[in-house]
Amino acid sequence: MTVRAVRGAVQVDSADRDAILEATAELVTEVMSRNDLTTDDVISVLFTSTPDLTAEFPALAARKIGFHDVPLMCAAEIAVPGGMPRVVRLMAHIETDRPRSLIQHVYLRGAAALRLDIAQ
Repeated sequence: MTVRAVRGAVQVDSADRDAILEATAELVTEVMSRNDLTTDDVISVLFTSTPDLTAEFPALAARKIGFHDVPLMCAAEIAVPGGMPRVVRLMAHIETDRPRSLIQHVYLRGAAALRLDIAQ
């Protein structure tokens, strides 16, 4: 098995707790599905959120959908002037036999505009 990184992001509809959890769960589920992963394949996940999302830790959404034994960490994005608001990003480290070219990075909702070069 090889260690690979999978990137993703989602723009959250509003800065409230439920919206953060719902959007993050959608993002994590899509990353797992598109890359045919189980939680046993995941080494760790780093979540970041823009400074306007403070109502909940995005990692809680992953815990709620089964990431019980996976190390998770949350951090704040830097406040870049003009940056897209209300964005949760993730970088998951996984074990996989897939070559790097077949890893599907997932950018949902408005966050698709962040990486048109790699968004699937």
